[in-house]
Amino acid sequence: MTEGINTIQQRKYPLNKIIRRAIAITIGAIIMATGLEIFLVPNNVIDGGITGISIMLSHITGWQLGIFLFLFNLPFVYLGFKHLGKSFAISTIYGIFVLSIFTSLFHPVPAFTNDILLATVFGGIIAGIGVGIVIRNGGALDGTEILAIVINKKVPFSVGEIIMFFNVFILGASGFLFGWDRAMYSLLAYVLATKAIDTVVAGMEGSKSVWIISEEAHVIGQAVTERLGRGVTYFEGKGAFSGDNKKVIFSIITRLEESKLKNLVEDIDPSAFLAIADVSDVRGRFKKNKIH
Repeated sequence: MTEGINTIQQRKYPLNKIIRRAIAITIGAIIMATGLEIFLVPNNVIDGGITGISIMLSHITGWQLGIFLFLFNLPFVYLGFKHLGKSFAISTIYGIFVLSIFTSLFHPVPAFTNDILLATVFGGIIAGIGVGIVIRNGGALDGTEILAIVINKKVPFSVGEIIMFFNVFILGASGFLFGWDRAMYSLLAYVLATKAIDTVVAGMEGSKSVWIISEEAHVIGQAVTERLGRGVTYFEGKGAFSGDNKKVIFSIITRLEESKLKNLVEDIDPSAFLAIADVSDVRGRFKKNKIH
């Protein structure tokens, strides 16, 4: 059993999968850069999280937005490496690098529209689509969500509630810098971006329930515990047609861990049955082991 998990830990992604993921993350980062620099930033509308802080500091200092995006997200990439794994960290830092480059390239481009409402609506939606594409492919473009996942392990609040807590202060700060009308437009852009992410990723809430049926249930369960730091529960089941006894695994994960879980299960047992569903609320505490 341990040997099977070590094989997964030492496994390398096939080159075609790496290339597909890199292309998708590149496209997602470019789309977000478009939403920021062509719509939101020229109209003094910000997004939430580290991106919002970076936009405000860029406005105050006159420095390129990409500089702040890259530097401020680096500590959170390290957190991602410690808590979500090497693959996630590499995907994230690559996505942030591409985002930083293209926000700098797009900065001289004139705003597509000076209508504040149109800029807010389309900028928020476009930026959200870009973020959703990156998350769907195992990365992230803003460190706030990574931080929220880490904090979520120690406090009885959901990932979404923690992110909203941070953004209340960030979007509120924009009111002092750009005016309260711009702060309200920023809130609208944030809500639209969140909804766009939901559409792409299929689920706003950070938690997802997972059901796995496999002949290698114990190997998969141990891998989920060791690789994702998530507790698992085993159930005994019986196939309705075959009458065979089945071992069923149940666990709760975050949406950023979904891609990693799918790859993990596929590598151990490609024929395993896997069902993932959104969870609107999670109560109680699960033991989370340190991830190697």
